Amino acid sequence: MKNFILLLIFIMSVSCAQEKQTLKGETEWQKEQNANFKDATKSPLKDKDRKTFTGLDFYKFDSTYVIKAVLKRTPDSKWFNMKTTTNEVTKERVYGVLNFELKGESHQLNVYQGQELMETNDFRDYLFLPFLDDTNGEGSYAGGRYVDLTIPEGDEIIVDFNTAYNPYCVYNEKYSCPIVPRVNYISTKVEAGMKAFEK
Repeated sequence: MKNFILLLIFIMSVSCAQEKQTLKGETEWQKEQNANFKDATKSPLKDKDRKTFTGLDFYKFDSTYVIKAVLKRTPDSKWFNMKTTTNEVTKERVYGVLNFELKGESHQLNVYQGQELMETNDFRDYLFLPFLDDTNGEGSYAGGRYVDLTIPEGDEIIVDFNTAYNPYCVYNEKYSCPIVPRVNYISTKVEAGMKAFEK
């Protein structure tokens, strides 16, 4: 009887260990992303995908992709409707242009401000950086990725491409995601941040 109880405890502990699978993540940001994706209250994953989820795939952290950009503000830019993956549109404007060097080459990207978000306390200083690069479709999501930024006090801003993430519609078509404007393509491989999602 004692042996049977010990065996039962062992089976239950193995079962629990399998349920609490270790989530992947090299950096704090990666671990936080994986925790959010596993959490049913925050996750964009479909239930069937979340149940077997053990972690997203990321490129290895590389400080080369933490860059200092010069922000040239465009205060007179017009609001426009940014297309999304659904019939919805999001009202955006080009807040400014980021000029930076990556791997010895000069690049520039538009950074956007959302009309609705800037009217909320939590996102008043939020800037949206969607971009395309030469990893799209060959390691990263074909439609491009996003980076979240905050309006700086001066004209310099740190962009960490290691925090580049996929649009939520990659995981679930119920989400409406902004389509990255073609003007925000940089002709280099940004081997940082999230990789393509493999179901």
